[in-house]
Amino acid sequence: MIKRRNRTKHTKTFEERLTEEAARFKEAAAQLPPGPQRELYLRRARQAETASHINNWLASPGLQPPTVLENMQVGRRAKRDQGASD
Repeated sequence: MIKRRNRTKHTKTFEERLTEEAARFKEAAAQLPPGPQRELYLRRARQAETASHINNWLASPGLQPPTVLENMQVGRRAKRDQGASD
């Protein structure tokens, strides 16, 4: 038997869905007294906002992929910094 993927046609953009999700979590948190559940809702709202910012950054026209040379330099710096902290 072949499993079929559930496919969903979204009517709103990813950005709109993230914004609405953050608003829903903030609203739910506002209805609760201080405590772990409220903090969970606030954390999820921040995560949705962060995802939105990352999505905007990734979609920006000025974003350029790193070059091989940059990757090598970052790796050398990380090794050097790691050796200094040992």
